[in-house]
Amino acid sequence: MPDLSIIIINWNTRQLLLDCIASIFRTVQQATFEIIVVDNGSADGSVEAVAQHYPSVIIIANQRNAGFARANNQAIRRMNGRFAVLLNSDTVLTENALDGMLAFMNVKGEAGMCGPQLLNKDGSNQTSFGAFPTLATEFVSKSLLKLFAPAAYRARLASRRQELQGSVIVDFVIGACMMARKEAIDSAGMLDEDYFFFYEEIDWCLRMHRAGWPVYHLPQAAIYHLGGGSSKSVSFRARAESWRSRYLFFRKSLRVRAVGSGALFMLGFLQVTYHFSGYTLMNILTLFSTRRLRLRWSIFGYLFVWHLRGCPESMCLPR
Repeated sequence: MPDLSIIIINWNTRQLLLDCIASIFRTVQQATFEIIVVDNGSADGSVEAVAQHYPSVIIIANQRNAGFARANNQAIRRMNGRFAVLLNSDTVLTENALDGMLAFMNVKGEAGMCGPQLLNKDGSNQTSFGAFPTLATEFVSKSLLKLFAPAAYRARLASRRQELQGSVIVDFVIGACMMARKEAIDSAGMLDEDYFFFYEEIDWCLRMHRAGWPVYHLPQAAIYHLGGGSSKSVSFRARAESWRSRYLFFRKSLRVRAVGSGALFMLGFLQVTYHFSGYTLMNILTLFSTRRLRLRWSIFGYLFVWHLRGCPESMCLPR
């Protein structure tokens, strides 16, 4: 039985995937491990490249994009390790990162899951953990939240401002890298496959907490997260997918009832309309001369249309 089953989901990120796997072999010195790559129907030769360069890696090749949660569950069902490590293909490990996380989990037997400090390409810190979403933090714009609910605004941004020196229990860790104990997975369940992409790690961490398995952030373990490898080329669709997952999280995980679901949709639609109207006005005043404003206007215009059409999956990430 290896210590770690390192699970990487891939969708058309061939070179990032190869770099990620190379960093595993280069940096993991103490832990025994197996690597399971689940490919979600890539068309860029990812499967062939991994088979050629890393024949010891287990490959599960899906014919279509099964989504993040379902693909991870495919690997979890096949894993042999004591811990599952969910690792994005757009990550690069630093020396002893996974070894240090494993050492922590071995000592902290009550910990169900832990996550590292994520780094940008330049070495600066990324947001690596957060507080569970609330209606205020998810469906009110930051400017209005700061004005009318400063306490909720500070809570939303706390994870971006804190520089922690030691391990700490958090609500959730970012899904770019998560180490989960097999016993905790058996207790809390695997990832919820109703989520296609986004929010599935928040839902999973919430269920870990509810099952009595705390989630820890480990600032001493650092991993580069290059960001957006699989969804960068479909950013509009990714934004719609994020909103779809947001609604799903509140309906399922926070158990919003049917009447509340309608109110939730209206709250979200009002937020999108507020942003779309604001960026429309700003672009008119600047004669559409500012690229950043044009992009934001386009994104919220897409989300506005998505809401008007009843939030169809066809406008989200391709299945």
